Amino acid sequence: MKAFKYFSILILPIVVYISFTSKGWLTHLPAIVFFGLVPFLEFFIKPNKENFTKDQEKIEKENKLYTYLLYLTLPIQIIFLIFFFYIIQEPNLTGGELAGRIFGMGIMCGVIGINVGHELGHRNNRFDELIGEILLLTSLNTHFLPYHNGGHHYNVATPKDAATARKNEWIFFFWIRSHFTSYIQAWKLENKRMKEANRYWFHHQNRMVIYTICNIILLTSIYFIFGQFVLLAFLGAAISGIILLETVNYIEHYGLLRKQNDHGRYERVKRNHSWNSDHQVGQVLLFNLSRHSDHHYNGSKHYQLLKTLPESPQMPTGYPGMMLLSLFPPIWFWVMNKKLKNLS
Repeated sequence: MKAFKYFSILILPIVVYISFTSKGWLTHLPAIVFFGLVPFLEFFIKPNKENFTKDQEKIEKENKLYTYLLYLTLPIQIIFLIFFFYIIQEPNLTGGELAGRIFGMGIMCGVIGINVGHELGHRNNRFDELIGEILLLTSLNTHFLPYHNGGHHYNVATPKDAATARKNEWIFFFWIRSHFTSYIQAWKLENKRMKEANRYWFHHQNRMVIYTICNIILLTSIYFIFGQFVLLAFLGAAISGIILLETVNYIEHYGLLRKQNDHGRYERVKRNHSWNSDHQVGQVLLFNLSRHSDHHYNGSKHYQLLKTLPESPQMPTGYPGMMLLSLFPPIWFWVMNKKLKNLS
């Protein structure tokens, strides 16, 4: 069955488990696999440009295995987070070993907590959305859903969007601008929704109020149960996951802009307003997130149905490799600005 290839996501908890139970260089195994082995393999494995036929799409759309796999990530994420709270206290760990384990948990926060939370947050039923919210809570990134669904998908590829990187914008400044602006915008969107419903902003239906309370409860619980050191380690992992998210945001829409008419209205979102990647390894590990053009064209389409299309601008390699490249701005600009020029 086609769904089984996505079970390769289980490689991530396996390598993180090795990191958590090992010393020395093996504590860095998640980073080595995700940002070393995966980009290396994608240089040699042919990109996947196949789409489902209409008949296949009907079958795979009804296949619940794709969704059950997303559900499976929730207990995995929670178990590994609790496990992390214990193993990070192991005595005699070096600074490098601590960093390896924290970043390993951070990769889980980014790839499972935020990425799967993002996928489920687009679903049209409350159960899926709730699981997505819990996953995002494990990464302290609960504000993601109000802004992503209510702001980013409307304003993508315009100067109004916090999560669209501008041409020649350094990624390190983008991290700060995108994260904090999207947080502020999430509050504004929810407060506006409350006002339109004739409710005071401090209301149980204001998601940002509930999310903030949940974040405070989580952090306070970690502090009183496990102590200050574990709390700081968790913050390090959560921040790592958030940085991974913002790095993905950076590469997904870098330099792309929608056209504006004489009345100031932007053209509708098209498939040429997001960078695409058909490189298979990262694509499968990230639940087709790299078929991002089709995701923005139809945000409610489930991950297994996303298509690659000729009009979608293509990255030269997969997401993990492009994320690494973005950390070297002069080289990034040299590669991507030429691609932007070819598009225009």
